[in-house]
Amino acid sequence: MTGQLSFPRQYARTQRYSLGAPRSFTVAPDGSRVVFLRSRSGTDRSHVLWVLDLDDGRTRPAADPDALLGGASEELSAEERARRERTREGSAGIVGYAVDAACELAAFTLSGRLYVAELRGGTTAELPVPGPVADPRPAPDGRHVAYVADGALRVVAADGTGDRILARPEASGVTWGLAEFAAAEEMDRHRGFWWSPTGDALLAARVDDRPVRRWWIADPAHPASAPAEVAYPAAGTPNAEVTLALLGLDGARTDVEWDRARYPYLARVHWSAGGPPLLLVQARDQRTQVCLEVNTATGATRALHTEEDPANWLELFPGVPAWTPDGRLVRVADEGGARALVVGDRALTGPELFVHAVLDIGADDVLVSASAGPAATDPETGESHVYRVNERGAERISRQAGRHSAVRSGAVTVLVSAAADRPGTETVVLRDGYTETDTDRKPVATVASLAETPVLAARPRFARAGARHIPSAVLLPTGYRDGDGPLPVLMDPYGGPHGARVVAAQQAHLTSQWFADQGFAVIVADGRGTPHTSPEWVKAVRDDFAGATLDDQVEALRALADAYPLDLDRVAIRGWSYGGYLAALAVLRRPDVFHAGIAGAPVTDWRLYDTHYTERYLGLPDEQPDVYDRNSLVTERGLTDVADEHRPLMVIHGLADDNVVAAHTLRLSSALLAAGRPHEVLPLSGGHPHDRRQEQSGAPRTARCAPRRTSERGPTWSSHTQE
Repeated sequence: MTGQLSFPRQYARTQRYSLGAPRSFTVAPDGSRVVFLRSRSGTDRSHVLWVLDLDDGRTRPAADPDALLGGASEELSAEERARRERTREGSAGIVGYAVDAACELAAFTLSGRLYVAELRGGTTAELPVPGPVADPRPAPDGRHVAYVADGALRVVAADGTGDRILARPEASGVTWGLAEFAAAEEMDRHRGFWWSPTGDALLAARVDDRPVRRWWIADPAHPASAPAEVAYPAAGTPNAEVTLALLGLDGARTDVEWDRARYPYLARVHWSAGGPPLLLVQARDQRTQVCLEVNTATGATRALHTEEDPANWLELFPGVPAWTPDGRLVRVADEGGARALVVGDRALTGPELFVHAVLDIGADDVLVSASAGPAATDPETGESHVYRVNERGAERISRQAGRHSAVRSGAVTVLVSAAADRPGTETVVLRDGYTETDTDRKPVATVASLAETPVLAARPRFARAGARHIPSAVLLPTGYRDGDGPLPVLMDPYGGPHGARVVAAQQAHLTSQWFADQGFAVIVADGRGTPHTSPEWVKAVRDDFAGATLDDQVEALRALADAYPLDLDRVAIRGWSYGGYLAALAVLRRPDVFHAGIAGAPVTDWRLYDTHYTERYLGLPDEQPDVYDRNSLVTERGLTDVADEHRPLMVIHGLADDNVVAAHTLRLSSALLAAGRPHEVLPLSGGHPHDRRQEQSGAPRTARCAPRRTSERGPTWSSHTQE
């Protein structure tokens, strides 16, 4: 033992090095200030609301939770805990905020209480309203704040007077102003109400959870506690019923009408001065979606654009649909083999780019994040950049190699950058200066990160592996020299939809490097289905999780063995969530390639996973039962593809997980027992390590070169102590 802090312990205490890093930026339209969240150190969980004054370069706290709560601990309602689970929020203090149009008033919650902060003056006040409060949002004019409490949508004046209910739930299981489970978990829609540009009305979602089937999640470590009741829309079962209404501050109510029987999913809502409210609604099979505009006088809707794909699902993208200031529709579409930005009736990007999101819409351009598309001549593996796009083409704003995103308002852009050769992120504030020939973006400030520096440095080597050019990263032990001999291999994938792991950012590869330093060659491969390159690549997993994603792991492994010192007779695979499914799949169906597996929180029976995600890729279970059976690890049909050869398998699961519930692991264990296949199960009491959109490795306390032997009688149930 030495006095140096170990990587697993540091990784845990810094919440994956996220503490102390600035985030959640907002730029004032007049370019005078930038608002953001950041904790005071790399181990402090409590986030503070900060303001960076661009005129004098000073950064000051606008709201400090420790001062506001007097040092008391936060108390979170069950509703707030659920909201944080959906957003994968593990920190404390001010974890979110909203501002008015001028970025002068911010609203946020602490311990379920409502606070407002004057961002110019630096004063903060608690408003005397009933709680616990959820999702407070100031009106664009800053005169009122809308919020949700006890399922009702309420509004209060910014000075704390005149609090009143705009919409009240008429029954248990009904809420106003909140996103339902499917929207928050799978559509990236975490809001349930939207202010009008003039601040005199709101669009509000009414959610009726009563049709959704109930599950009960127990914590076996606390048998005296009653199981938690969860409304979980499993594949093929009823969803929540979602409707919309226009609510005026004067008490008026107008219901918004669309064909909800055909388009039950409310995926996006946009309301700006560029035009009437926009809705994006989806069919349940997600092969048809319609962009609607809302008549605010009558509540009637009119179709502006309809997308259909009889063979595949349609994607949802951040930031769209939306209006330009002059009233043109902005959207992202899969057209001509590319994922393109479309403004009005014209595609402004082509197959050179693969657009991920719309970041901002200006008077004469659109800011997007994008990576190399199918026609890129020299694709930069794992990189993502910020582009300014208009009719003249696409100009790249981020110059250095890596992963970049941005927030912009007016002439000021906050550029957040990560790179493979350095830890953490760098945040630069740019201001545009226009000349007759070009746009010059001048750095005017930086936002310091207080995150801790990792005790190790990741050294990913990027490649495009095999005939399919699979994006891959290889990590070798620190100090490894050519000629030292072949290394046992650890495959470390996520490997599923919406989860890129091969990214040009050091932070994403720290756990893989730690495993490599135990004496492994670690391979991260993003096969078909992951968000790379083209719609064809992304959608190749339709009806076929078990085939395409596993085949690509095998192809990447064998191709990389030609260039790296890989011992193909000693190959293990680990992963979480979809990666856990892939790890179990690998040792069960391809023991000729994979010799040991560690499956964390695996989805083993897709009938137990939620509607919007699962049906997008596999259809409805009643209509395609064979597809579900083929892709399952627990059904008789799924087990027919299991090889006779046994390989060690450890399955890890948090018993309190309310998304990938522990039943997945229990059913897999039962199926393996019935088939006479030895395995280990490691239950985590009170934990749910599930997040397919980030690296959620939960670094182990010890490293083993091989799993422990298991009894031929069945699984070994291991104890677990969290540090």
